Amino acid sequence: MRIAVYGRNFADNFGPAIQFLFSKLVENNVQLSIYNPFCKFLYQKIEFPPSYRKFHDHEGLKKEKPDLLLSIGGDGTILDAITLVRDIDLPILGINTGRLGFLSSVAREEISSTVKHILNKDYEVECRSLLHINEPADIFPEQNFALNELSVLKKESSSMITVHAFINDQYLNSYWADGLIVATPTGSTAYSLSCGGPILVPDAGNFVLTPISPHNLNVRPIVIGDNNKITLKVEGRDSSFLVAMDSRTASLNYKQTIEVQKADFQIKLAKLPFQNFYHTLRNKLMWGLDKRN
Repeated sequence: MRIAVYGRNFADNFGPAIQFLFSKLVENNVQLSIYNPFCKFLYQKIEFPPSYRKFHDHEGLKKEKPDLLLSIGGDGTILDAITLVRDIDLPILGINTGRLGFLSSVAREEISSTVKHILNKDYEVECRSLLHINEPADIFPEQNFALNELSVLKKESSSMITVHAFINDQYLNSYWADGLIVATPTGSTAYSLSCGGPILVPDAGNFVLTPISPHNLNVRPIVIGDNNKITLKVEGRDSSFLVAMDSRTASLNYKQTIEVQKADFQIKLAKLPFQNFYHTLRNKLMWGLDKRN
């Protein structure tokens, strides 16, 4: 079995769990390929595998032909990992060394059982849709896609911006707000949720448009089918505004129109037998928790 490993820095208290993970994989003759910048951090934290390979970028990862990619970190680490995976047919499994962990959902105490499921290939694969910017095409040259959301945001001024939204070239609304979020089902539990947007199940064929601090309180989020083209035109007092795709940001001037659609490829997330979306919701959002108990 071939496994690629991508990650970020993690706290010292996670060191023993990550050491256990690597030791068990090596014991079972797993061929490891590790993201080179992460290697430099791991050297300081664990006893390194006697044999492994390195990859540096998308093409390097593609040549390794792994069966699975382990993302060690939080949800942001997985968002970074997909910029390397892109359209490779490669499932991603997140080992959570961060905080909330909707995507990176394997907790420290679950690593032992997780290794057994990995070695037995006892996991399912969930396909997650992404957003893609058609125009301007060169805004994020080779990473012009998002698993969570695309956000249009005011820049430096305290003044709000106006975002004119069109669905398949039909006028929807003009949002006078701090910005507007276009979220995938995966991103519905991220920034959009914190702005009052609804939660969508992962396989929902929809996008959510969620205004950020709208001036008119009767303007609410709207759910649309993910087969629609969304066009955004922005006005404001400053010379430019911000566009964010997951963790990447760029500045655009007000003359540029944004056109976004569903990407023509999907990201695959590995799901272990003890995991399901509804359990994750209850656990991460503490539904039903009574602090009196």
